Amino acid sequence: MAKKQKTGEDNAGDIAPQPSLIDNAPEQETRAAWHDRLAEIGRQEGFFETLGDEHSALFAKRGKTLVVTFDNLDHVYERGENRMPWGFDYTQSRGWSVLGMMSHDWTWYRDDAVFDFFDRLKDEGFFDQFDRVVFYGASMGAYAASVFSSVVPGATVVCISPQATLDRDIAPWETRYKKAWRRNFKDRFGYAPAMIAGAEKVYLFYDPTAPLDSMHASLFQGDNLEKLKCRFMGHRIASLWMAMGVLKPVVEGCIEGSLTRSGFYKLMRQRHDTNRYQREMLGRLRDQKRYALTIRYCKAVLSRRGAPAFRKEMKKSLRMLGRTE
Repeated sequence: MAKKQKTGEDNAGDIAPQPSLIDNAPEQETRAAWHDRLAEIGRQEGFFETLGDEHSALFAKRGKTLVVTFDNLDHVYERGENRMPWGFDYTQSRGWSVLGMMSHDWTWYRDDAVFDFFDRLKDEGFFDQFDRVVFYGASMGAYAASVFSSVVPGATVVCISPQATLDRDIAPWETRYKKAWRRNFKDRFGYAPAMIAGAEKVYLFYDPTAPLDSMHASLFQGDNLEKLKCRFMGHRIASLWMAMGVLKPVVEGCIEGSLTRSGFYKLMRQRHDTNRYQREMLGRLRDQKRYALTIRYCKAVLSRRGAPAFRKEMKKSLRMLGRTE
């Protein structure tokens, strides 16, 4: 089970971090050296496994909460700094154990080697050592978090802009991700909405104004599902949350079970003061030729900060309406 009564002290301090390996990645690190460093971190802190040709898994043991994350391997390598899986530093700082899953390509983790890995962990009782297990991912990673959460009944799932499936028979309207269309989404761990049935709680974040993401979200149903709308945030919600400074409190609230709808939407108010959100909203209004609303929006932004692009767009909209400032 994903949750159980504690029978002893939290083991967050059992294994000390290795700053020389985790925190101080060489600036000029080859992929081979990086792979070797991940393997050594795994040897010291838990394990590191290569799963076939396209995936890897890094586990570091800390406390009785396990966070399973799903990342793109190339993004991890190109991220700079310590080149660790997404959220590795944050989960470690919170005293949580982390299992970082990495994909070498846009695979949607559709690989027998990954299926066998999670089946093996389940059969070996790996997840039983934790009081709480949380599966987290965004987009492709959200799909993977959904389907693989099925190996841990009672888990918590955090999905940001997930796909339900890329099966062409079920989602022929999905025109993105053509590279993954050849993958088999019909066999084990295939259809995400069916795989979350055993989870205790599923948080699904999506933009209802993004047609394809909204259609995927509509396929997810269940009493354990909490859908939270992120209007006008687009597909890359997680990166916008980072810019807003709310990614950590949102994810932490999901992991600890303290996130409320009112609390979430209060955090989302910070989008109005975030440059990226302002730029994307301006672009949306411009594309829709909503000149009067563009003028109002530009004035609101200009009242907060100096923004030459917004002043320029406001003047353009005024001209289109035959008005002067």
